[in-house]
Amino acid sequence: MAAITRFEDLIAWQKARILTRRIYECTRKDQYAKDFRLSGQIQSASVSIMANIAEGFERAKRTEFHQFLSIAKSSCAEVRSHLYVALDVNYINQTEFNDLMSLAVEVGKIIGGLRAKVEQQKNSASQSSALKSHS
Repeated sequence: MAAITRFEDLIAWQKARILTRRIYECTRKDQYAKDFRLSGQIQSASVSIMANIAEGFERAKRTEFHQFLSIAKSSCAEVRSHLYVALDVNYINQTEFNDLMSLAVEVGKIIGGLRAKVEQQKNSASQSSALKSHS
């Protein structure tokens, strides 16, 4: 398997992009579009997911990438929380909620898996350098 050299190739970022597009589509409709505060918050949170994945990847250090993935995962939770509000005030129906929530959960799981992999690589790298310094 070839190494990923661009953040655009990360599945986590690709899925986050889909989620962001879907969030923008639903927040442009009816009453939701008129609630500038909630629509702006959920849009910002979804954009934050994508942006933090990209920024962390471009930092090129595992420790920083891990940190940015943690922030992206937290933003994903923020999107999920805002979806409950949108459902509760009838800006979205149950079907829209289920679809968006399912996608947000999937994005969160993918980010969590990527974060675990980066953590594993980070730990392996630090163990390797510790072994080399004792040699």
